[in-house]
Amino acid sequence: MAVQPASTEIATRTASIIQEFKALEGPLLPILHGVQGEFGYVPQEALRVIADELNLSRAEVHGVASFYHDYRKEPGGRHVLKVCQAEACQSMGSDATTARIKQLLGIDFHETAKDGSVTLEPVYCLGLCACSPSAMLDGEVIGRLDNEKIDEIVEAVRS
Repeated sequence: MAVQPASTEIATRTASIIQEFKALEGPLLPILHGVQGEFGYVPQEALRVIADELNLSRAEVHGVASFYHDYRKEPGGRHVLKVCQAEACQSMGSDATTARIKQLLGIDFHETAKDGSVTLEPVYCLGLCACSPSAMLDGEVIGRLDNEKIDEIVEAVRS
C-alpha cells in the first residue's frame, strides 16, 4: 500500500510552522504545538512532513504526538472542557461531577458533541486541589464545581 502524499495546504502550512521552530533545540514539541494551534489538531499528513523535515522516522513523530494527551488526532469542538480526575478531586466528588457533565452533554471523555460545540477530556491535575473538584473550560480553570456551576458550563458551551 503506497503512502499518500500530504495535501498541499496541510504540507505548506506545516512546513511554515517547521521553519519557525526548526532552529530550536528539541523542536518537535514546539512544532507539534504550532501545528495543533494552526489546525486545531495534528493531522496525520502533518506528521509525515514533520518527520521528513526533522529527519526522524514517522514512528518517532507519531510516538511523541500520541504520548501527550493534549495533541488531538482529529478536530475538537468549539470549546474544550477538561475535568480533573486526580485523587484530590476524586476525594471531593469528581466522580459524580463527571457523571453529571457527561450526562448533560451526552458524550464521554475523548468525544466531541455531535453539534461540534464541545470536546470532553480528562485531565490529571489542574493544581486546584484546595478548590476541588475542578475543571478547565477553554484554558480557564474553574474550581469548586457544583451543580450550579456545571449547569452554567453546559449552557455556555451550548450557546
